[in-house]
Amino acid sequence: MALFPFLLLLARSFFAPRLELMAEILALRQQLAILNRTAKRPSLSFQDRLFWVTLAKCWQDWRSALLIVKPEAVIKWHRQGFRLYWRWKSKAGRPGRPRIDAEIRELIHRLSGENTLWGTPRIQSELHLLGFDVAESTVAKYRIKTPKPSSQTWKAFLSNHARDIIGIDFFTVPTATFRRPAPC
Repeated sequence: MALFPFLLLLARSFFAPRLELMAEILALRQQLAILNRTAKRPSLSFQDRLFWVTLAKCWQDWRSALLIVKPEAVIKWHRQGFRLYWRWKSKAGRPGRPRIDAEIRELIHRLSGENTLWGTPRIQSELHLLGFDVAESTVAKYRIKTPKPSSQTWKAFLSNHARDIIGIDFFTVPTATFRRPAPC
């Protein structure tokens, strides 16, 4: 009875590609090395996890040779490595948008100070004409904000223009059909 599985494996070795067999042997040897170095429960090092993640990327049938951990664990290690890589990659410089040069910040400050009627889009277009590509939000961030004059209330408007309003009301002349003529 034990001879039959052996014969099946022997037949498989003749038909399976040589690289696939080498990958399976490598996987089994690596698992044996882990089991030989630990006493009760196998503990995997970073190199062991990296080996399985790499093998999973290179060999399609890697799950069949895996005995000491679940295949989901290998997939989890791969995802963790992916997250660690992108975390490292994004921390390479300062997070967020790169700062603009002090020269451009000073130019925005100067343009907005000297031309108080110019808004953010106008300053941005002037900078573009000078050869600086700056976002509108950046110009808005660094320009001098001039406070808008507060508008007058209705009470102040009516008290300021009361005589004119009353005089205008007296100059309406209704026609014979009680319609007002069109203004000249």
